[in-house]
Amino acid sequence: MLTRRIREDDQKPPPDTQILLAILFAGGIIPGRVSRDREIFMPEKVIVLGGDGFCGWPTALHLSAQGRDVLIVDNLSRRKIDVELGCDSLTPIATMEDRLEAWREVSGREIRFAKIDLAQDPSALLKLLKTERPGGVVHFAEQRAAPYSMKSSAHKIYTVNNNVNATNNLLCAIVESGLDVHLVHLGTMGVYGYDSSGKPIPEGYLTVTANGKEREIPYPPSPGSIYHMTKVLDAQMFAFYARNDLLRITDLHQGIVWGTNTKETSADERLINRFDYDGDYGTVLNRFLMQGAIGHPLTVHGSGGQKRAFIHIRNTVECVRLALENPPGRGDRVEIFNQVTETHTVRDLAAIVSKKTGVEIRHLRNPRIEVEENDLAVTNDKFMKLGLNPVTLEEGLLDEVISVARKYADRCDPSRILSTSKWRADIEIDERIEESVSPL
Repeated sequence: MLTRRIREDDQKPPPDTQILLAILFAGGIIPGRVSRDREIFMPEKVIVLGGDGFCGWPTALHLSAQGRDVLIVDNLSRRKIDVELGCDSLTPIATMEDRLEAWREVSGREIRFAKIDLAQDPSALLKLLKTERPGGVVHFAEQRAAPYSMKSSAHKIYTVNNNVNATNNLLCAIVESGLDVHLVHLGTMGVYGYDSSGKPIPEGYLTVTANGKEREIPYPPSPGSIYHMTKVLDAQMFAFYARNDLLRITDLHQGIVWGTNTKETSADERLINRFDYDGDYGTVLNRFLMQGAIGHPLTVHGSGGQKRAFIHIRNTVECVRLALENPPGRGDRVEIFNQVTETHTVRDLAAIVSKKTGVEIRHLRNPRIEVEENDLAVTNDKFMKLGLNPVTLEEGLLDEVISVARKYADRCDPSRILSTSKWRADIEIDERIEESVSPL
């Protein structure tokens, strides 16, 4: 792939550079807007895999709003899982056709859509890559919920088959296509596990000394669910394909996402993002905010001393864009970013929401196998140096989420709030709020 990186303070490029830019444009890659103190490179055409989901949809809109030619690929499996679980998104999700039409009306830009199952139809994926010739591919197309992956043997098998096959099929297709594509994958901080080590978790690689020689190795994984295990397997495949086939790959180790809307999804009711509140797919802070909005006790598993990393959905889409703008070179190892902005214990989050909403906290027996209390420090220097503007809990967006939850409270099914997915069959859980206890 030809590359040319232009600084913001460049004026009209000289004739030879204009010719080069024309070649890049024809190949699907053009320079993007940049800051004065760094150089970037942004693909003009981007395929967003899993673009109908909680993170994929707002990312697709954000990239389109930034001037990218965006194609969403999705098999709409998350909508099918809603039917399986008998629990819809708290916010009403329009059909894909209505979503895309709304975006055309609001922005004047078009996002295209292709329905493909990456795990089951690798030939369709390869054909799409050869036809579209994207400069960037963003990979969200995986079953993303740890509790769902632990519900039963069938759910474990589905999660492994879907996630691992989708990723390998994608990597094979990129290699066979012959394209120089930058692949950006949404991973998870959960690959590291949550046992306290006493030191900040680095961004992917750990410096060690063996036999008197210093080297960097991948940070040791410790997945806590089948879902997290598939992300570890993804990382192993990325390392192999980057080394063997010289693919450009960036893996984003993301914290727990909170919030609902971005600037783009707020532009029209039909563009609204998902809001999952159920025990399988609802992320912890969003569940607390929804519970507080409807007056349901805030349900904390165990002591609540589990410390986790968090990021707002607005920062998620910003981070994906920043990652796309800064690809590794061909032959480089996998670029890894810790995509987080802050860390909190579950107990502290519950206290914040309880104070804001006046709703009491209830402690339930923990359906997971995890340490009850842990420390967590995370390094996120890379995104900060690239200009990320962190959205934190102190910035008033908690009230925004509560407002969304209250607006659609009539769509909530309280019987779906508690998590009933157990990490092991012999674990006893509280299946009704009446079985819970007051704050410890």
